[in-house]
Amino acid sequence: MKLRYLLVATSIAALAVTGACKKVDDGAAAPADVKSDGSAWGSYMETFLNGYFPINPSFAIYQGRHEFDGQIADFSENGLKAAIDYRKKAIADAQAIDEASLSDAQKFERQYLINTMQGELFWLEEADQPHKNPAFYVGALDPSVYIARPYADAETRMKAFIKYLGNIPTAADQIKANLKLPLPATFVKYGAAGFGGFATSYTGDAKAAFAEVKDDKLQAEYDAAAAKAAAAMNDLAAYIQSQPGTAGGYELGAQKFADMVKKTEGVDLSLAELTAIGQADLKRNQAALADVCTRYAPGATMQACMDKMSANKAADGPVAEARRQLPPLKKFLIDKDLVSIPGTEEAKVEESPPYNRQNSAYIDIPGPFEKGLPSVYYISPPDPAWDKKTQDEFVPGKADLLGTSVHEIWPGHFLNFLHANRAKSLFGRLFVGYGFAEGYAHYTEELMNEAGLPESGVMEGLTPDEIRVGQISNALLRNCRYLSAIGLHSGTMSVEQSKQFFMKECYQVEGTAIQQSSRGTYDPAYLNYTLGKLMIKQLRDDWTKGDKTKWKAFHDEFLSYGGPQIPMVRQAMMKENAPRAVFPSAVSQ
Repeated sequence: MKLRYLLVATSIAALAVTGACKKVDDGAAAPADVKSDGSAWGSYMETFLNGYFPINPSFAIYQGRHEFDGQIADFSENGLKAAIDYRKKAIADAQAIDEASLSDAQKFERQYLINTMQGELFWLEEADQPHKNPAFYVGALDPSVYIARPYADAETRMKAFIKYLGNIPTAADQIKANLKLPLPATFVKYGAAGFGGFATSYTGDAKAAFAEVKDDKLQAEYDAAAAKAAAAMNDLAAYIQSQPGTAGGYELGAQKFADMVKKTEGVDLSLAELTAIGQADLKRNQAALADVCTRYAPGATMQACMDKMSANKAADGPVAEARRQLPPLKKFLIDKDLVSIPGTEEAKVEESPPYNRQNSAYIDIPGPFEKGLPSVYYISPPDPAWDKKTQDEFVPGKADLLGTSVHEIWPGHFLNFLHANRAKSLFGRLFVGYGFAEGYAHYTEELMNEAGLPESGVMEGLTPDEIRVGQISNALLRNCRYLSAIGLHSGTMSVEQSKQFFMKECYQVEGTAIQQSSRGTYDPAYLNYTLGKLMIKQLRDDWTKGDKTKWKAFHDEFLSYGGPQIPMVRQAMMKENAPRAVFPSAVSQ
């Protein structure tokens, strides 16, 4: 799933799950500008954001600050040092503000900001991703905002894109200087595909997106800039492939991995404790799948049971099927009164554009500074170059797709950001963390089953057990991500072992297993789907004390915070003395 940050890109490149997944309507409390309210904290926030945007222009642009259009971050050593220094100063300045001058809400927002900056510093300094991981750059260079988001007319966006293209050669030279060869084999493949894909898109799909612009001079200017940018990206792709990729070298190491979870998600547990949590949830979902398969596919293996679910595909394709799924999902939410739905926005469902099909599905929700733009749930078709079997496997079954529609729209990411855009905290409207966003979206998949979606009869063409198999299959995928991330980065699991783990323990087809095991090397934080989900699930049970009539109140309050580290939300909601990470397995801080 790609939440327009590509989670890899925000945890590593943009260094936050940014408001690239946001949209507001006229009723949302999004800022028109960043200005102080006159308080000490308000003055700090104005200074912080007005300094943060220029050193993170891709972040600013995806928020809707189009005065930064065409700009690319400075990836030189001086630029990277400035980015590190800015965050350190931001933390020190926030900590220096007199506690007595802050309201309780401002104290919460200050800690939210400090935690976020510390997480970003982890990727920049401790993990040293600018010198090690092409994923640091791929997300930051993504130009889709100019191509696919209609924030202005095509000519205006084309001019912004030309400016962006003009900055690509310098960025490519800086990236070449930064990345130290040889790279791990999975990084080489990812980087070559990313940088080479940009080159192809600049002169192909991206150019086609501006075909309606009839200004011949502007088209010629575009062609010249695109040719130079494509050459720079192809040269960068060739550079990272100039030495054979290594089998290892991607590992953070046990200590850095534990630091990642602590500094980015506020979870201070040993790897042994984290592993125990993941294994317990894997066993829970394996047992649930075994139980439902005895009814859905009696006598079949778990893999055959999953294959049966996947074989029930929509004749007119997944885009049409997803469009059919969204209205009954929304109606189910309303009928069950599970969570408030602020605003009147509806997400569109479209086939993903040719230049952006690395992910099978993702959502693009424009930032809070945008006005009246649609949110789009994109679903990718199979690559026509693949053989028929691979193409068929790529197209999701109806039940699998239903889980994706829940995750992306109702009541997942889309609804999350409808609430986040109305958060009282300005920082909360702009920075929604990986664990919060993906943990909540993944949590909603199980929530809908707990609330009775399979038995409701609202999803035509799907049996209750088929829906359950679809939900559990997605949970198992995330279980294997969780445990693979730990294994890969602690050095106890190779990429091949991770691939086999996805196939044998989570019943994934080989193509998915290959992709997922590789992703774990360059996106070590992809354990956050399960990590966040389990913390939210336990917080709900503790807050409601098992009373399902309080689920709506829980969801509304949880979503009101924006997207901080979940232990911070727990502290606020449970009125505890300190943030804690608490899990259903009873392994906690």
